Amino acid sequence: MLAEIITIGDEILIGQVIDTNSAFIGKELNKIGISVYQITSIQDEREHLLNAFKDASERVDVVIITGGLGPTKDDITKHTLCEFFNDTLVENTEVLAHVEELFAKYISNTPISDINRMQALVPSKAEVLHNANGTAPGMLIRENEVTFISMPGVPFEMKHLMTESVIPKLASYYKRPHIIHRTVVTYGLGESAIAKRIEAWEGALPVNIKLAYLPNLGKVRLRLSGKGPSLYELETAMNAEIEKLHPLIDDIIFGLEDDESIEEIVAKLLTSKNLTLSTAESFTGGKIAEKITSIPGASNYFKGSVVSYATEAKINVLNVPKEIVDQYSVVSAEVATAMAKGAKELLKTDYAIATTGNAGPTKGDSNAEVGTVFIAIDGPKSKYVQKFQMGSTRERVVEKSVNKAFELLQKEILKM
Repeated sequence: MLAEIITIGDEILIGQVIDTNSAFIGKELNKIGISVYQITSIQDEREHLLNAFKDASERVDVVIITGGLGPTKDDITKHTLCEFFNDTLVENTEVLAHVEELFAKYISNTPISDINRMQALVPSKAEVLHNANGTAPGMLIRENEVTFISMPGVPFEMKHLMTESVIPKLASYYKRPHIIHRTVVTYGLGESAIAKRIEAWEGALPVNIKLAYLPNLGKVRLRLSGKGPSLYELETAMNAEIEKLHPLIDDIIFGLEDDESIEEIVAKLLTSKNLTLSTAESFTGGKIAEKITSIPGASNYFKGSVVSYATEAKINVLNVPKEIVDQYSVVSAEVATAMAKGAKELLKTDYAIATTGNAGPTKGDSNAEVGTVFIAIDGPKSKYVQKFQMGSTRERVVEKSVNKAFELLQKEILKM
């Protein structure tokens, strides 16, 4: 059971708008056992649309189209669908009434125009899908055992149509297999090293369960995907494989992605042990604190952060001794340790994390090579600091360091 997603709009192709629609549609289709075979983005151009529709209809069962349904001349999806299906546009009275109602309720200061009323024109072969949140209706056309569905490109409108209309209809049209995914999140070991550890296990996976490695800045996600007619048998097999995997890499597994992120795991540990946390961040610029405070209830354990980006802030706010900076440089184990101590004392917490490093592109106040990072943790019973080389790309250095900080903190808390 295959689907193709076609997104229409020059704004996507030039990077002005990020295509979040395809990710949402793909997830929703997957939930009901429909696999996305291909995602295609094309211009608002007649020939491109016709070719895309033709190619998709020859390789998949379901074609989902987003975009190109506005009232202006550059939006040509409806006209091109009519050409593709040898059809004509007709006025739908229910859509027209809805458009007029929206203007009367929400756009009363702008009179409705004939251009707006044209939103009520739909292909005669199409089943209209009511768009409660906008003027452009969704449209469904079934021909030669292929289902075409066209929806607005506005995410808010598309999501409502997808969940309320499209998914129920597709579920009723087709007999579908079950598809499930389980993603095991690991920290602290690279993709190739993990692959070597689990080589025998991976080679013995059942034929209907596939493994994908998803490395990303200090963590590697192992996604298991299974497909089959029986949900019970599929889930049983999947759980059995995860149980076999755990002893092989138990030291680097931090849970299932579908369950909790590492920062959520750390939050639960701090809460359950009635412990508090503060951060002192230099090159990470508050990103550790941002992840912590994105979790509801963070105020129960997180007391605050000092973003001591400049050397003067480390000295004047966190009380890092100037002689330590002069002797070891601002990017050093000694300064990271002093930063963590300063945050812990200033904010009166059980734990403090500190980061100092050179994320680039230049060396700044230190001669340390770009990518050199020190992460320190000051806890109730011990202090810990470690040096890392995180690469040469600024964004990657920062993100990898944030992930590593949570990994180290979790390990320290578990020692309590």
